[in-house]
Amino acid sequence: MTSEHEPSAAELELGATPSLNPAGEPERQPDLSLAHRLRQPRTLLSLILPVVLLGLFAKALPGFHLEELPAKIASANALLLLAAFAIFYAGFPLRGWRWAILVRQSGFSLKVRDSMEIIFLSWLVNCLVPAKLGDVYRAYLLKINSSVSLSRTFGTVFIERILDLFAIVTLGLLAGFVSFRSGLPGDVQFVFLIGVVVVVLLAGGLLTMRNFGRQIITKLPLPHRVLEFYDRFEEGVFASLGLRALPRLVVITGLIWGTEAMRLYFVVQALGLPEVHLGISGAFFVALAASLMTAIPITPAGIGFVEGVVIVILTQIYKVPNTDALAITLVDRAISVLSIIVLGSIAYAISPKRRGMGVSEAAPA
Repeated sequence: MTSEHEPSAAELELGATPSLNPAGEPERQPDLSLAHRLRQPRTLLSLILPVVLLGLFAKALPGFHLEELPAKIASANALLLLAAFAIFYAGFPLRGWRWAILVRQSGFSLKVRDSMEIIFLSWLVNCLVPAKLGDVYRAYLLKINSSVSLSRTFGTVFIERILDLFAIVTLGLLAGFVSFRSGLPGDVQFVFLIGVVVVVLLAGGLLTMRNFGRQIITKLPLPHRVLEFYDRFEEGVFASLGLRALPRLVVITGLIWGTEAMRLYFVVQALGLPEVHLGISGAFFVALAASLMTAIPITPAGIGFVEGVVIVILTQIYKVPNTDALAITLVDRAISVLSIIVLGSIAYAISPKRRGMGVSEAAPA
């Protein structure tokens, strides 16, 4: 028996699904497509305003010589920039592998190739839409392409973010101690105090969820649908993080954040700025501190906010000249954000995943 109402392409984006009204007739859902969201004034404002404010900030403060920027960037070593680009994109197979492990632990044998493609599309959404909606979109893409429940998929994405935050704080503190052998400056201590607090709160939340979550949720006056969602979400969180898989997940997560740091290191080397002596430990520290700031979903991909944080860290802590810090930041963000927008848009246009064409399960190991 077939339905007369076929979902449109717009209804298959970002969680839109057809439903029935009380009379039993198809009810059209609002247009939640990526194109629709990009036309919304709030999204456009969140993309344009931070860039404008950053430009005004650089123009107004002394020490920023914007007229020197084109020459500094144009003189960069193309091979080293290519290395930065390559090592950044080497992180996507690692991210795909990690998420595939988490999803497999929860009961669905997701292929690494499919996992990587879905993650790449979700990164495009995160670069264009605020509030980290790319994570929601990733869970939704797996939902419409497989038999995995949406709430359980949210659990795997959630635990992945927990792994990332633990890695950022741990590796960042280690890089900070190596980079500042005489002791962490006060500003650095404050940045990582925030990270430690976040990690402690998340760890406490996980323990509470594990031991008392079901008891707490059942005592609240919530609809039965919410209880079902919570049960699947909790199952996705704890089933995906098995003890046997944990060592492998930790190693992969460390390698992922190593690609983030080495991208920045190669950018600095490519620009060849004589007054910049960052080193590998410094590149790790700056990249991880900036990534910690992206956990705050203020703008798409932290545009405007992250650049400001990186410039402040480079100039105030590593004493990099203002214009050099701006050049490093712009080139690094061109690789990590602008290239995602360009290549991700191509992938979005040709990918069958956004239309719910399905993924096939991997063969059991």
